Amino acid sequence: MMKLLLMLFLSLVAAASFGQTKQMAVTVDDLPTVVYSKETPDFHMGIAQQLIDTFERYDIPAIGYVNEGKLYTNGTLDSSQVDILELWVANGYELGNHTFSHASYHRLPFQQYSAEVLNGAKYSRMLSDKYNRSFTYFRHPFLHIGTSKKKADSLSRFLNKQGYIEAPVTIDNEDYIFAKAYHIAYSKGDNALMGKIGKAYVSYMVDKVKYFEWASKQLFDRNIAQTLLIHANLLNAHCLDDLAEAYQELGYEFISQSKVLEDEAYQEPITKYGSWGISWIDRWALSRGKKGDFFEKDPRTPEFVKALAQ
Repeated sequence: MMKLLLMLFLSLVAAASFGQTKQMAVTVDDLPTVVYSKETPDFHMGIAQQLIDTFERYDIPAIGYVNEGKLYTNGTLDSSQVDILELWVANGYELGNHTFSHASYHRLPFQQYSAEVLNGAKYSRMLSDKYNRSFTYFRHPFLHIGTSKKKADSLSRFLNKQGYIEAPVTIDNEDYIFAKAYHIAYSKGDNALMGKIGKAYVSYMVDKVKYFEWASKQLFDRNIAQTLLIHANLLNAHCLDDLAEAYQELGYEFISQSKVLEDEAYQEPITKYGSWGISWIDRWALSRGKKGDFFEKDPRTPEFVKALAQ
């Protein structure tokens, strides 16, 4: 009888564990789009539309972080770029501030950087208000939060005063290297190479999620609600369906920027600072005294992709 009860208990525990849902917020940086050559307005709009189509197919409440400097060509406002931001909010997706020109906080004095933040919100906020969407979150370009506690705290106080919530990233990656190689292949009309890069990208991004799952379990004894960073480029326009499907197969449901920050792990203090731009999981690990061997399992971008992106 005791053996039967034990077997029943273990089966219930296993079932409960299997049924636990993983959570992930999808955040997209460098709106309106990232391209690597001069392209038509329709090309830019096509990237945004394909991303939004994927969001709708997979019920992804994504948020896009905007560099408003991209709205201008030679100092003149480009309405076609503003139209891309409007497409996002008109379809129910949030925008966030990513500074005016994707400025690094590690390279600018505070006064100049704060102006970048203030200047990065004009049209994004206006469109968000027009469609009754929240405009609340700030994403650090290059994931540069400050090279010291004093510098980081100064920025945090300023952002809080302006009504912003800082938006950490847990699943950092080098999608931008894949994206450049992919765009080069696209420009050459090399569909076979595009396919090879895209396949390698999806595999790499799945491995990245598995790695940060592992790392979060080492730090928190559980897989925390994850925040994925990707960019608004042709690669993701073409591959995000495959990524979303792969992440669902890993057990993930997609949640909003606000929902992911409800996980108490995001309150973990950071006590180590440097010039790096890295995942918050890596920051928390360094703050807990983890050394180089902790990070050895982090997947690397394939050498052939790096060579193509040169």
